[in-house]
Amino acid sequence: MRHACIPTLLLMALAPALAPAAPLSHARKTGVSKAPAGKHTTKKAAQPRKAATPGKIAAPKASAETRAVAVAIRAQAGGVSRSFYAGRGFWPLWAADGKIGPEAGAFVAMLEQSDRDGLNAAKYDPAKLARLIAAARARDPAAVAQAEIALSNALARYVADVRRPVKVATTYVDTALKPSRLRPADVLATAASVSDFPAWVEVAGWSNPLYLRLRDAIARNGDALTPAERRRAALSLDRARMLPSPWVRHIVVDAASARLFYYEGGRQRGTMRVVTGTVETPTPMLTGTVRYAILNPYWNVPTDLAARRIAPKVLGGAKLASLRYEALSDWTADAAPLAQSAIDWEAVAAGKQDVRLRQLPGGNNAMGKVKFMFPNDQGIYLHDTPDKSLMAKPDRHFSNGCVRLEDAPALGRWLLGKPLSAWPKKPEQAVPLDQPVPVYLTYLPATPTEGGIAFLPDVYGRDGGK
Repeated sequence: MRHACIPTLLLMALAPALAPAAPLSHARKTGVSKAPAGKHTTKKAAQPRKAATPGKIAAPKASAETRAVAVAIRAQAGGVSRSFYAGRGFWPLWAADGKIGPEAGAFVAMLEQSDRDGLNAAKYDPAKLARLIAAARARDPAAVAQAEIALSNALARYVADVRRPVKVATTYVDTALKPSRLRPADVLATAASVSDFPAWVEVAGWSNPLYLRLRDAIARNGDALTPAERRRAALSLDRARMLPSPWVRHIVVDAASARLFYYEGGRQRGTMRVVTGTVETPTPMLTGTVRYAILNPYWNVPTDLAARRIAPKVLGGAKLASLRYEALSDWTADAAPLAQSAIDWEAVAAGKQDVRLRQLPGGNNAMGKVKFMFPNDQGIYLHDTPDKSLMAKPDRHFSNGCVRLEDAPALGRWLLGKPLSAWPKKPEQAVPLDQPVPVYLTYLPATPTEGGIAFLPDVYGRDGGK
């Protein structure tokens, strides 16, 4: 729910200032969040190095074959690839056991179909890569090294092109998450850091699953789409392109379908229905960072709702206390309680006087048990709700802009590391996250289905119609 002058935002100083690492999300600082390194990294050719991040990942054996490939890489590598391989002791990435792995073939197949990403496959010369891979099957170290280096160079170019920033009307509250062009070195550093490089390649782990599913659906069904549908599909695809890899711990809210997804460690960890904004109060396209939760929150009632909903009840004889509301003198953190009798309720109901009302924590509080804060000047956040009936509706655009959660306890458990019930029951309790988590509020009316592509109503008119 959107409201003004939220006193709890003053508590944001309690939240950690650390911005989360966001590899292949176009954040300016890269690195894989919560993903242990190690399997394909070494200090020098003869000795694989230990994992740089927590996790017991088996390092490749320093066999004579692998050492020979590393020596050949040292002799052949140049430019960006030389810097990358030098930083890992020239240890191979694609040929960790001395031979090119099957993920290389899967990658070449991706390049052959890179027109699905709006790219020109000829730029990456997949036919040449296929020949190099075939030549490397003889296990000659020089041939393996040549294929290894060519694959890494193609990977760096392709991933940077797929994740190239496009014009999407999103507000980046956290500027560290604003897209920038990936450098080849960034791509290769991320590739070397994932816990399972072959799986990362085979599932195109640099892209968000929402993007991959929509991209493939468009490729399969594009000829059946009208020009208007192709344009709408392209808009959704560009918005999805800007979402992070599932290796980045993050949350996505699609306001069009009113669904939330959260990812970590290379896969989707959960999804749920949500309620998003009405046509008049749309949920914005916004990217920020969830830094803390407010447990047992108050709800600061928007002044227009105070006039339309609360004031008439008071004028009809209701007591604020029995309605579970209290009045405060102002919108500051030091506001004092205000007696009901001190307020001109006729003026409030007429819209001639504003009053700060807040709903007390409890079972009927509009915020439910928790709200998750990613500080922004639009007063948007994720929050629990006592009204679960709206979750059963196919169209769930009922909020004042904020995102109401179907299963706030599940999201809280994932964000905070323990059940909400394990925390004290004090009102308005700020709990900082150990690791701040990016949240992406986006808008994807084009959605893949089993039979093709469906187009949800363009409720906010962002695709040029409703």
